[in-house]
Amino acid sequence: MTRKLRLGMVGGGEGAFIGGVHRTAAQLDGHYELLAAALSSEPQRAARSAAALGLDPERSYADYREMARAEAARPDGIEVVSIVTPNHLHAPVATAFLEAGMHVICDKPLALSLQEGETLAALARQRQRVFALTHPYAGYAMVRHARALVRNGALGALRLVQVEYQQDWLSQPIEQDGQHKQACWRLDPARSGPTGCLGDIGSHAYQLAAFVSGMLPSQVSAELCSFVPGRQLDDHAQMMLRYTCGARGLLWASQVAAGCANALRLRIFGSQAGLAFDQERPDELWLTPVGGAAQCLRQGHVDSAAARHASRVPAGHPQGYQEAFAQLYVDAAEQIRARQQARAPFPESLDLPTIEDGLAGHRFIDAALASHRKNGLWMDIQAVRNAH
Repeated sequence: MTRKLRLGMVGGGEGAFIGGVHRTAAQLDGHYELLAAALSSEPQRAARSAAALGLDPERSYADYREMARAEAARPDGIEVVSIVTPNHLHAPVATAFLEAGMHVICDKPLALSLQEGETLAALARQRQRVFALTHPYAGYAMVRHARALVRNGALGALRLVQVEYQQDWLSQPIEQDGQHKQACWRLDPARSGPTGCLGDIGSHAYQLAAFVSGMLPSQVSAELCSFVPGRQLDDHAQMMLRYTCGARGLLWASQVAAGCANALRLRIFGSQAGLAFDQERPDELWLTPVGGAAQCLRQGHVDSAAARHASRVPAGHPQGYQEAFAQLYVDAAEQIRARQQARAPFPESLDLPTIEDGLAGHRFIDAALASHRKNGLWMDIQAVRNAH
């Protein structure tokens, strides 16, 4: 049996939702062993969190820089680090561990700015380390199958891309009393970056559309707004997209859509067929040929290498968000082992979102911000550089 990769984690201590998601994802398929962590910058909280996970107290740190140095010096030091901190720490933490020789699995976004992201990407390329960005919706088996259908021409020439992501958890000013930790940092420009809803969930919608369609938009016309008085960052975003092939797109994201839980939906229409995916029904993919009947394709009943690679359970058994998240850890493990063994990775593992996807997301957000400031003026995405 292949030995487990030695994993470390920065962030994700007691009370942090996403840390638990990452730990479960890493453990689900048996490819990693969590051995070291800086779970909080507060020493007592870090120690309590590490003890709760059964970590060796000597490998519990309160400073990620100390952790990177100490683990690099150990013969049994970690090989890969998982970064699950608030956004403003992603790039500094990733930089410290890349410089120490570790591979990186980082929660999105890559950084707070495109410039910071480009500096980080250059370091990852120089150090020749795997850098995975956790856009978990790219891990669903039926999303992988949708991507394969588009690649294989099942839709014909692509014409329309429509993606939306709605939540309602910020419909009230829950960040303003200081009690809701997630809302506080996600709506703080110093810790979250220049956007709220757009960067938080709009970036997932953008990545999903790009992942399945295989296309990045060339131009964007955007409007951002904050419906809740006193809010520093946007809680709603809507925009039109243009693609170089002539296709057109629509993207809207909202965290004040009353009644919506996690409504991420994608529709792509081509000259021969259209497809539709709903994240809240992840085992289904709808494919409709022009003039034909809609077909419900289901996980376990589709025959593609991409879907088989991302499937864990027999047909008829539900497979969801946690498994999709775990798929990114599986693909990262395969790529890390391939480098360690000087071989090519399995082709299916190359569908893992990377640092390049993070850069594309930053360019998109910069262009959307520039468009919004100019009342929805069409902006060339590649031409806009750190406009904020």
